[in-house]
Amino acid sequence: MELMWRYTVKYKKLVFLNFLYVFGFILIELGLPTLLAQLINKGLMFNDYDVVAYYGTWMIVISIIGLIGLIGLAYTVSKITTRIVRDIRNDIFEKVQSFSHKEYNEFGVSSLVTRTTNDAFQIMVFMQMVLRIGMMTPLMFIASFIMIIRTSPSLSYVVLIAVPFLIGIVYFIGKRSAPLSNKQQINLDEINLNLRENLTGLRVIRAFVKEKFQESRFYQVNDSYMIVSKKLFKLMALAMPTFSIIFNCIFVVVIWLGAIEINNGDLQVGSLIAFIEYIFHALFSFMMFANIFTMYPRAAVSARRIEEVLNTEPSITENENGVTETETHGYLTFENVTFAYPGDTEEPVIKNVSFTVKPGETAAFIGSTGSGKSSLIQLIPRFYDVTKGRILVDGVDVREYKLSALRQKIGYIPQKALLFTGTITDNMLYGKSDADIEEIEEASDISQSKDFILRKPNKFDEFLSEGGSNMSGGQKQRLSIARAIIKKPDIYVFDDSFSALDYQTDSKLRARLKLETKKAAVLIVAQRVGTIMHADNIIVLNKGIVVAQGTHEELLKKSDVYYDIASSQLSKEELA
Repeated sequence: MELMWRYTVKYKKLVFLNFLYVFGFILIELGLPTLLAQLINKGLMFNDYDVVAYYGTWMIVISIIGLIGLIGLAYTVSKITTRIVRDIRNDIFEKVQSFSHKEYNEFGVSSLVTRTTNDAFQIMVFMQMVLRIGMMTPLMFIASFIMIIRTSPSLSYVVLIAVPFLIGIVYFIGKRSAPLSNKQQINLDEINLNLRENLTGLRVIRAFVKEKFQESRFYQVNDSYMIVSKKLFKLMALAMPTFSIIFNCIFVVVIWLGAIEINNGDLQVGSLIAFIEYIFHALFSFMMFANIFTMYPRAAVSARRIEEVLNTEPSITENENGVTETETHGYLTFENVTFAYPGDTEEPVIKNVSFTVKPGETAAFIGSTGSGKSSLIQLIPRFYDVTKGRILVDGVDVREYKLSALRQKIGYIPQKALLFTGTITDNMLYGKSDADIEEIEEASDISQSKDFILRKPNKFDEFLSEGGSNMSGGQKQRLSIARAIIKKPDIYVFDDSFSALDYQTDSKLRARLKLETKKAAVLIVAQRVGTIMHADNIIVLNKGIVVAQGTHEELLKKSDVYYDIASSQLSKEELA
């Protein structure tokens, strides 16, 4: 409840207004049976229609006021709860944006999506119940019980006898529903994970004719969710008929005993009718309040899952007082860098790596799959922090920078080119938000993407679907490179960003990049020797260790690992 109230108290004025509507509604609801009792006892029993008209008019007026109160209550509840769920989702999104890769891996993308959407929605539904019913029902129950005792003390003990049974039912349902709610949300995470994998891997699934296999996997996860949900809903459904049976028994006993008191002259007919109304309000209020208790375990599970995200401290923080400006630009140094993934008990993936890149120089990394090339360059923008050693950018340890300032110095092109939904121009502006059309065209020209962009019907305003799925792999890579070029960073990091390009385009692009990056350090991870053979320094990695470094010609002579890679890709003439 702490999380929910923390967001609710932000809107104190609306909560206070909500309370006024609730209090007014209670007075009206209990005022109607009181007026009805007077109408019967003083009007109908004596055939005094003036009294009937008087109390009847007041009942109509009160009913209209009650309707206005209900509308006002619905308005304030909707406004508060929609703002609460908006604030929760904003805070989760903001928190997730600060996470490093370590935190993403711990939670999982599917779980973070579920917590942001479904869990936040569960809290909204629960808070609607609390603000609409939770504030009303305790007051209604107390006020109704006072009126019950005032109307007929001798009949009030019937309600007192029933209360322990009602409390026992609420406790039983609440106790059983908590673990089921937790399991239900976990199963929902698994459904989202399965669905996400199926949608993103649709082409692979079809290529291997695994549709039926994927269907059976999804059915299994979905059936687990259904079984848990069925148990939970059966448990929740148990409350209503049980309460109804108890309520009906109470009404039968009250009417029977009330009829005896009327016959004895101890109670009037109107008072009995009002008494039954008071009992109805008291018991109905209790039942509605009990529904909140039965819903609470499910909301508590969602709140706990959201709290886990909000209370998780990112392992890599912004460092508000960090360095933002440096005198030099384009210098990168690795000093005895060792790195192991957080929580990984295996050997480090990077071991004692040292090298230096200066402005205008190109350093390339090559090695077999799993040699640690991508892991190494992800340390530069601090996607992860080094385990030992240090990385210097322009003479300053990357950990001493303000994080945003560090990443502003780096143009990072990931291994998997990712474009965002929107136009080509929108994606270019990710690199530089205030870039003009000349800068956009220049970046696209350097990245060899201008030709295919101009062939599009809408040119630079061509709309890209989710992930740029309406572009080829090579087009996506070139647009990703253009996005980094327009930023004009001090350090360019290409993580196997030329793999989808043909040799001619690759050659043209590298030639243009050489001119564009004269004042910047360039790092290239590649599998193709042809992409990196002109680099100033080629670093050969094997199982996270630098086994050799030098120029292409030097490595052919002194590194067997590099020679084996080169000989598998180049002709004998090129090796000579």
